Amino acid sequence: MRLCPGGPVVRCVRVCCGRGRWRVCIPKCVRSTWAYTHLLARSLCYNTLTNWDTVNDTLFEPVFWTADRLTRLFGQVFVCLVVVLTSSIVLIAYMVLLPLVLHTYAPWWIVWHLCYGHWNLVMIAFHYYKATRTPPGHPPTTKSEVPFVSFCKKCVTPKPARTHHCGICNTCILKMDHHCPWLNNCVCVRQMYFSLSVCVCVAWLNNCVGHFNHRYFFSFCVFLTLGCVYCSISGRNLFIDAYSAIESSFQTPPPTFTLKDKLLNKSIIYMWVLTSTVAVALGGLTLWHAMLISRGETSIERHLNKKERTRLAKRNRVYKNPFHYGCFNNWKLFLGVEKRSHWITRVLLPSGHAPYGDGLTWDFYPHRKEPLPV
Repeated sequence: MRLCPGGPVVRCVRVCCGRGRWRVCIPKCVRSTWAYTHLLARSLCYNTLTNWDTVNDTLFEPVFWTADRLTRLFGQVFVCLVVVLTSSIVLIAYMVLLPLVLHTYAPWWIVWHLCYGHWNLVMIAFHYYKATRTPPGHPPTTKSEVPFVSFCKKCVTPKPARTHHCGICNTCILKMDHHCPWLNNCVCVRQMYFSLSVCVCVAWLNNCVGHFNHRYFFSFCVFLTLGCVYCSISGRNLFIDAYSAIESSFQTPPPTFTLKDKLLNKSIIYMWVLTSTVAVALGGLTLWHAMLISRGETSIERHLNKKERTRLAKRNRVYKNPFHYGCFNNWKLFLGVEKRSHWITRVLLPSGHAPYGDGLTWDFYPHRKEPLPV
């Protein structure tokens, strides 16, 4: 018989490393312990539902945490900024613009300005107050018969349809749209002014835009945009005159202006620039939300529905939003319009009526195309 060269050690290694026979050298208890430990380690960081979205959320969790805490902290700074800006507009409106209107405009034009300006003021103040003071709505934390579609891993509670978790408020919100920092830590303080202003004071009220205050938030944006546009258009000629007066001060010799005239011109320019800027920025945001309401979506659902449409398109299928009842019906449901008179009493006048449903179930009109005979 031919002996294997290389000595007994080499022969042992060759035998143990042979195909299908190397495991014989490892004791069974060691192999079982290693397999169990490996399975336990994989179970802590892997499951069948893992995808790139889950991995990205995990990697960026520190970034999200930092952004949520900074938003909660700077909410008070935003409130102070609103207080300073709106208070300055109040002073300019009542101490500068109102005397000019009373002395230069015709009586019927003065009446129109006073009526429209103060109506706009009341609508802005009312809807801002209600948007900050009305809780957005939260799912039940106790056992209930409410159907749910998912489970919140942070609150460890079931989530009904259209419910999402707010990292800033650290709770789940019914039909959550977004967390608005300008509504964060705000209540209201009474303060009269001409047409562009908001009632604000500092308090602790971490408020999201959800099911029960979504209408107040949108109405506030609409009427504040109208107020800004109104001030911008009404003060256009005053702005041109004030800007021309300041430009003429660089001539030689410069015209003589008193300190009161200089402050008056700079105040008018400041008010016009501020209201025009806010009208453009807030007007764009208002149009965006109007488009979402017409489609029966929220800001979060817009992103989710887009992903779902893309996913089904790859399978040659079409995604239909189950909460879209038609453009006109979406607006009636959103505004709470049940009859024709409600367009005045609930839309053009302050109204504290509750929205449709409880925010937990969404089966208002699953089969009818025209849910409201308006």
